[in-house]
Amino acid sequence: MLATIMYSSEGEVYNLSSNAECMHGEELSQSKEHEKINDLRERGYMEHGCQHYRKRCRIRAPCCNEIFHCRHCHNEAKYDIRIVPKLRHDIPRHQVKHVICSLCGIEQEVQQNCINCGVCMGKYFCGICKLFDDDVSKKQYHCGGCGICRTGGSENYFHCDKCGCCHSTLLKNSHACVEKAMHHDCPVCFEYLFESMHEIAVLPCGHTIHINCLNEMRQHLQYACPLCSKSVFDMSKVWEKFDLEIAATPMPELYQNKMVWILCNDCGRTSNVKYHLIAQKCLNCKSYNTRQT
Repeated sequence: MLATIMYSSEGEVYNLSSNAECMHGEELSQSKEHEKINDLRERGYMEHGCQHYRKRCRIRAPCCNEIFHCRHCHNEAKYDIRIVPKLRHDIPRHQVKHVICSLCGIEQEVQQNCINCGVCMGKYFCGICKLFDDDVSKKQYHCGGCGICRTGGSENYFHCDKCGCCHSTLLKNSHACVEKAMHHDCPVCFEYLFESMHEIAVLPCGHTIHINCLNEMRQHLQYACPLCSKSVFDMSKVWEKFDLEIAATPMPELYQNKMVWILCNDCGRTSNVKYHLIAQKCLNCKSYNTRQT
């Protein structure tokens, strides 16, 4: 192949093809170097970690100076019933300063890539929460309002300042605001909801609960919020069955004209209604989720 020649105004000759080949060679060299670095960083991907996170490092707890896979492993160990109550404690996650690489064992300051072997200790890395995780399918993101990392993708959630937590975008214009909605324990299992790794449901009343706990309530025929007693499901079909059952169960003559005051747990209204042994129906919203006052 003929070389392309270009003469400059000073009479110097440049072989463009040779220069192009030299530049291409440098690009290939740089590309190989990048591939080598990437290969080093990818070593051990999804092969290390614990039941909570797949990652290539462990943390040194600043509170007790012990080494754990993650903060959840620490809290499970240090809040065990066998631990003396005064020694039980949670790890201050934002104060973690040192991690230990799972591949080379070198302890170092918190950072995404190991300073010794170059491996990436977590595909997802948050320097604020000191969080590492190789399983990015969780779609982790850091919420500045919550001050911690969440899962599910930032595009699918919004932060409500009054509730003090993130909600699904599907609830953006319809959720009932409850101040500090998730800053309390689950009303069923008593795990602190704000930092829970389990899925959380927002009830129509605005209170929050683990989805698994809500399903258990349904299995045990419990249909009211444990905190405010409002119905958490569509109960219209159930109320229709109550109507039929009450109609088929007349009260003894002594109680046929007995009147009682009731408070509806669903709408909050009071009503003066006929007493029935099975249940009393709210005159306002037609709910049977009521109680005598």
